[in-house]
Amino acid sequence: MRPSREIHLAARPQGMPDTGDFVLVEVGVPEPADGEVLIQNAYISVDPYMRGRMNDAKSYVPPFALGEVMTGGAVGRVVASQNDRFREGAWVVHNLGWREFALSDGKGLLPFDTTAAPASTGLGVLGMPGLTAYVGLLDVGRVEAGETVYVSGAAGAVGSAVGQIAKLKGCRVIGSAGSAEKVAWLKEIGFDEAFDYHDVPAREALGEGIDVYFDNVGGSTLEAALAALRLRGRIVACGAISQYNATEPPVAPRNLFLVVTKRLRMEGFIVSDHFDRMAAFLNEVAPHVRDCSLRYRETVVDGIQNAPAAFIGLLMGENIGKMLVRVGPDDA
Repeated sequence: MRPSREIHLAARPQGMPDTGDFVLVEVGVPEPADGEVLIQNAYISVDPYMRGRMNDAKSYVPPFALGEVMTGGAVGRVVASQNDRFREGAWVVHNLGWREFALSDGKGLLPFDTTAAPASTGLGVLGMPGLTAYVGLLDVGRVEAGETVYVSGAAGAVGSAVGQIAKLKGCRVIGSAGSAEKVAWLKEIGFDEAFDYHDVPAREALGEGIDVYFDNVGGSTLEAALAALRLRGRIVACGAISQYNATEPPVAPRNLFLVVTKRLRMEGFIVSDHFDRMAAFLNEVAPHVRDCSLRYRETVVDGIQNAPAAFIGLLMGENIGKMLVRVGPDDA
């Protein structure tokens, strides 16, 4: 048995989670049996969607169980294998979550080529967030060259990729974020305009109008985008992080009838419905990452014990780019 530490959900939070809602547990992980592999994780992912899974409510994925490990994205190296499809030393992305070592029967493991990009990118720009940006913008938003795209939460892992892919497609891009440092980053990676929503009202910043709104925030920001959208504009409903910790129903948007009068199209999507697009996404986006025409940042917290604090920091907007927790060696 190998010693390993993992994070379990201890209580269902009311409003913003607290570190007391989680517990660090030490376990023993057996060596792999026939068909199994043992993975030593290098990084685990903390993502906004996890907040909804902490509630005991029906959704598109089951809620986290109390007293069980927090599942979610992770990337690591196979350290022992009894499965012919995964050799020892291979790097894989999986969904077994917040733990140092993971035992798998091989199902759901995705090989990751660390000779092309660092292992951490398998959870970020070349992983689920990158695919979310790609599918949301191109398949749902159906952007065309010359259009103006507005991205909220633009300095996060998804938003920063959305804006850069839109630029590569010939669009004008506006982004909003929550600090001067984040705004500076957006301008550095090619956003045409960027603003701090604390300082400038979104409706004012959107000026003459937008054609596509990629929504990561919801609430009053969605209300402002509805007002700014041009005739037959599109809303890509990806997330609503402004409401994830709300204990009361949201007030905004109060102008949803503009969907009718402007003939808007608003469509939500879940990236897990689009994993068949992963190959096309990697084929198109990975070369841009390699030649730095699509850039990324990562906010890395060290130690499995600090995963809850990293998650709470994510919900409070403390990250630029992808928020990750380093839990093991990452020498690819």
